Amino acid sequence: MRKQTSVTERRNKSTKGEYFLKYKMKEATWFFKERAEVLKTLDVDEQTGLSNAEVLLRRNKTGVNELQKEKRKTVLRLFFTQLQDWLIYILFAATLITVFVGAYVDAVIILCVIILNALLGVFQEIKASNAIEELQKISRPRAIVKRENTTTEIDAKDLVPGDVVILEVGRSVPADIRLLETIDLKIDESAITGESVLSLKDASFITDDHQTPLGDRYNMAYMSTLVSTGRGLGIVTATGMKTEIGKIANLITGQETHKTPLEKRLEHLGKTLGRIAICVCLLIFVIAMVQGRNLLDMFLLSVSLAVASIPEGLAAIVAIVLSIGVTRMSKQNAIIRKLSAVETLGSVTIICSDKTGTLTQNRMKVTDYCLSNGKEGDPLSLAKAMILCSDATVGDGQVTGDPTEIALLQWGDELQINRKSLYESNKRIAELPFDSDRKLMSTVVEENGSYTVYTKGALDELMEKCRFVAERGEKELLDDEKKQFYREFAENMSNQSLRVLSAAYKSIDSNKVKPEDLEQNLILLGFVGMIDPLREEAVLSVQKAKSAGIITVMITGDHKKTAFAIAHQLRIANKMEEVITGQEIDRLSEEEFIKQVMQYRVFARVSPEHKVKIVNALKRCKNIVSMTGDGVNDAPSLRAADIGVAMGITGTDVAKSAADMVLTDDNYATIITAVEQGRNIYNNIKKSVIFFAFLQSGRSFHISL
Repeated sequence: MRKQTSVTERRNKSTKGEYFLKYKMKEATWFFKERAEVLKTLDVDEQTGLSNAEVLLRRNKTGVNELQKEKRKTVLRLFFTQLQDWLIYILFAATLITVFVGAYVDAVIILCVIILNALLGVFQEIKASNAIEELQKISRPRAIVKRENTTTEIDAKDLVPGDVVILEVGRSVPADIRLLETIDLKIDESAITGESVLSLKDASFITDDHQTPLGDRYNMAYMSTLVSTGRGLGIVTATGMKTEIGKIANLITGQETHKTPLEKRLEHLGKTLGRIAICVCLLIFVIAMVQGRNLLDMFLLSVSLAVASIPEGLAAIVAIVLSIGVTRMSKQNAIIRKLSAVETLGSVTIICSDKTGTLTQNRMKVTDYCLSNGKEGDPLSLAKAMILCSDATVGDGQVTGDPTEIALLQWGDELQINRKSLYESNKRIAELPFDSDRKLMSTVVEENGSYTVYTKGALDELMEKCRFVAERGEKELLDDEKKQFYREFAENMSNQSLRVLSAAYKSIDSNKVKPEDLEQNLILLGFVGMIDPLREEAVLSVQKAKSAGIITVMITGDHKKTAFAIAHQLRIANKMEEVITGQEIDRLSEEEFIKQVMQYRVFARVSPEHKVKIVNALKRCKNIVSMTGDGVNDAPSLRAADIGVAMGITGTDVAKSAADMVLTDDNYATIITAVEQGRNIYNNIKKSVIFFAFLQSGRSFHISL
């Protein structure tokens, strides 16, 4: 380990910011740098940590470890923002003219309509939660750090690049961290990557691919994710707005507000009415001058005609129709956070749907299994091994542990295994925790004085530890022919996007067996296939949307093959060529991607930046785009879409804050129902506009008489 230089020496080196210039140039490359190079670049000793003086120096350069607040508009500014609309401008003009001609009652009515509409808009703006503030709530935990050769707990906002951090079960990751040590470390990264399966971390992992997706960077831990199992040691590489969640915050604030189709049409209507009013006035004046009439009388007549052509009640009627639609949709599990979003739903041409929790049930479930002869035999022994080699708990309304292990326990319940009785008769006395190198976990249990080893893990790794296979209660030699059979069966499961997990066992004479001997000469019991099952109504809803002219696109953090398998079952995609990954998107220029984007129905292994890019590309192709999501990683694309739809049950506060609509049942089918309602509401608004057009024409004709 290299010797630390003094604080004075570092100050001299950093006078012009050389250290931090070097740091910024390399901040995005930590996951493919060797451990020694990371420590050297960040200038820290992992045993002693940073000195307090060095921490102060670095904090002056990088700032505190927290997300920047988005500046709120004042109420007065919000009010005037609501008045920036062409139809409102015309109504103001009508107010002034009616006052001029002495129609004071009409002027007051028009002014009240303007003020009420503006106040309604202000109320909606204030009511909407601020997405960045919600991000701050989840991104400021406490952190255990090494400083000046002492381990201490501090507020996470005080962390700086180079701090050595200890990660423990139940703690949020306080900053972006390059891992130096990992022991069975699993982190829930679903809020950032969108994947429901825990990410197994490995400090020794190194890749030379600079484009490695976020979910595949196994030697990194990211701010605001949660440590589920194991422990780790790492060095802070990014804080505050430089973290991955900080980049998401920048994406949210960087999205420009956009007008809905209805707002664009009403703006066009306002401009058209304004032009008509001016033309009417000019025409009347020209006629009056040609005929030699009294110009003052003709001026009053032209003003009256201009005022009569303006539908001052239209804005109120539109607001009433939209409000009725909001109330109706709330009874059908769709909560609208912005009135104009109701009409936008009726104009949607593409729905970009998140997979986990929307199209699927957001839980792992055992759907297939294989014993010694395929499915012939009793799976109870296989299920028993899986249950006794698990750290998850399910019962009394409480579910804890890895989603995969939870699924195994629930499978045992389906097979009517009494887990309570099983645990009582099989006392765990030793275990070998899951290890990323072995890809196995083993437990030793005692039952009536006899000892049994149960092991579960990846099939290929476990078969190498097995000498026999369970065959109808007996054991037979596990030969190459049987191994090939199992591999082909497992590959078939994988092609159906199932996650394969195998189990084995053996009896031992004593509980004092050496750890290295526990996982040798095992008897293979079989393996199971698990998946996040589809929602039953999702397939029908996708087809219903298709028949209504709406294209469904699936965006997910899953791998390409898994994503296609799910999309194929949903009939979203028919061939692999309709799937593209985030890495493949990065290889295309912006214009190339826009030209090709309509060819794809599935976007796999994508980051938050990719999601925004996809939504914007689809909009550039003249589509009205809806985006669904539930995680922090979905918030930027929810804001970028014409209408963002967040999940009410599994959705984070950040996603709900960025969305225009929230589904209280997390169901894709509800989106289709809401689209139908939106189309009905849009048709009602069109009828109202036509009605007002005839009404105003009649008023104008009456005045002209």
